Amino acid sequence: MSDLPILILAAGQSRRMRGRDKLMEEVEGQPLIRRQADMARRVTTGPVLVALPVPPHPRYAALEGLDITPVPVPEAQEGMGASLRTGFAAMPPGAAAAMLLLADLPELTDDDLTTMLEAVDLQSGDLIWHAVTEDGQRGHPVVFSAALFACFAGLQGDTGAKTVVAAAGKRVHHVPLPGQRARLDLDTPEEWADWRAGR
Repeated sequence: MSDLPILILAAGQSRRMRGRDKLMEEVEGQPLIRRQADMARRVTTGPVLVALPVPPHPRYAALEGLDITPVPVPEAQEGMGASLRTGFAAMPPGAAAAMLLLADLPELTDDDLTTMLEAVDLQSGDLIWHAVTEDGQRGHPVVFSAALFACFAGLQGDTGAKTVVAAAGKRVHHVPLPGQRARLDLDTPEEWADWRAGR
């Protein structure tokens, strides 16, 4: 499954950062959004799509030179539903499944994404492969079978893909990742400061 498309959600507005853009915060010497896109690019030979606010926007410059496909989201202010609708509508024809990756999880690694891709078994009957923390909480990334792609067309608001996951019923395979990496996001300047202090 090393050729699956990866969709990175990066069209959010960082409202809780009080004027700063969390996806432009520096992690490992580069903006977080570039780190995530570069990581995705390393683990798949398939396309890497990045859902973004409509240009002009500084995030585009942060991605310059990477082999990714920008996917502008005109209704980005609506919330995550718009990014999911637009991103999955842009999936290449024939994709058997696709990974959904949030752009704001700064501790995910190449190995985590590879673990997710290696867990995918399209003959198993499962429809979703869902990362979980070491204590079993659902997080990201999530891989969706193509059988669910059409479900994203009707998403609204900012509730994410919960209704799509619910539609899969019990056909969800949980993939444990180390620690809390599957859920650790940083939404405020204080959270960023605490995280950096802890490292």
